Amino acid sequence: MPVVANSIKFGTDGWRGIIGDEFTFERLALVAQVAAKVLYDTYFPTVGSRTIIVGYDRRFMAEDFARAVADTVTSVGFDVLLSENFAPTPAYSWAAKQLNALGALVITASHNPGKYLGLKVKGCFGGSVPEEITKEIEAQLSVGVPLAATPGKQEKFDPWPSYTQALEGKVDIAKIREAIASGKLTLFADVMHGAAAGGLARLLGNQVKEINSERDPLFGGGAPEPLPKYLSKLFEVIKTHRETDKSGLTVGLVFDGDCDRIAAVDGEANFLSSQVLIPILIDHLTLRRGFKGEIVKTVSGSDLMPLVAALHNLSVFETAVGYKYIADRMLAAKVLLGGEESGGIGYGSHIPERDALLSALYVLEAIVESGLDLGEYYRYLQKQTGFISAYDRIDLPLASMEVRSRLLQQLQTQPLTEIAGLAVIDCQTIDGYKYRLADKSWLMIRFSGTEPVLRLYCEAPTIEQVHQTLAWAKHWAE
Repeated sequence: MPVVANSIKFGTDGWRGIIGDEFTFERLALVAQVAAKVLYDTYFPTVGSRTIIVGYDRRFMAEDFARAVADTVTSVGFDVLLSENFAPTPAYSWAAKQLNALGALVITASHNPGKYLGLKVKGCFGGSVPEEITKEIEAQLSVGVPLAATPGKQEKFDPWPSYTQALEGKVDIAKIREAIASGKLTLFADVMHGAAAGGLARLLGNQVKEINSERDPLFGGGAPEPLPKYLSKLFEVIKTHRETDKSGLTVGLVFDGDCDRIAAVDGEANFLSSQVLIPILIDHLTLRRGFKGEIVKTVSGSDLMPLVAALHNLSVFETAVGYKYIADRMLAAKVLLGGEESGGIGYGSHIPERDALLSALYVLEAIVESGLDLGEYYRYLQKQTGFISAYDRIDLPLASMEVRSRLLQQLQTQPLTEIAGLAVIDCQTIDGYKYRLADKSWLMIRFSGTEPVLRLYCEAPTIEQVHQTLAWAKHWAE
């Protein structure tokens, strides 16, 4: 069956599809060859290299697809460094920059369910390529790339040592290790059967209590996404631990399938998304590390982020949803931190890439140096800013792309003036439609670009109001 090039589309971070249906060896070979050529056309003048990093996570047959990518990329004349084991996506981004490569091709479907696999394309600078690069890849798929007269070379490499060494140098690693070794801090890590497995142990030692460590391509029947509905085991082990040991601080850290997104669970077994972690990180990195720079947030980020930034006289820049937009800003300005509500957080002192292991180390440093449970730290920042809120989001499957188009047209031609009984004060259209309401809450309606899914986001003074507003939005859509 011929490859249908025009049906291959990149989303906010890479191309993904169902294994054996959209995502096949034949289609992947075409995308990988073209991606390598576009990386060369774009970045060769900068790096003077013909090397491409190829890596993978722990999904079904990921290593087999990675070998196929390595073979097809060398066949069109590029040199390949192929990972000898699974690793976090940010480890490959780091390798691309540190090894002066054109970029990296990473086999992963990130947080999607187990039937999916995909390809992320990283640039020589150590982050996701901008949208114009993925558009160029799509445009050249119908042309393809001819085989080279002389194939490139292929070598294996271990991405972990250089990556973990870089992370260790960014925190007071000895202080964190001492807190864990002495029992002042108990650390649980839910790696969700993904590429974070063993990562914190490499950095902090074997006293890290890791759960869901084994490889499971079905991810326990769920998805490797750091959301409460997938974390019942972590909640249970933290509650059990606190019942038997009330001394010291306790934290659970959660990593998505390719270890570029993070969430946390505090000592009382409360879930904390990056909507909570980012304000804590802003405060910690400014107060204790003396970091300066702009805070970059996506339009779906909590209003607490700019309020905490204001406490430290930091400016805030807002982007559309998708870390590549944050990365673009990180390449153009002096940025302290860039983060998105779905768990991706990156740092101007590192690479323009979300990095969950580095975020984990900074979170642990914040706990150890403040002496506060994460929940306590969050409440302290709420008090400091006078801002108390709750947040949630739902992804609503739609019947078809036609339904998606109809709802989008309705928003464009019949603007909402009232939501859940509250007047609409303002509407932002950076990405989707973000409605600010009379009680200072907000609802954001955003459509997936690649599938019939409606994403609904809400922040309000109480969780009850959040759920009421989301229920209203769901009823409106249906």
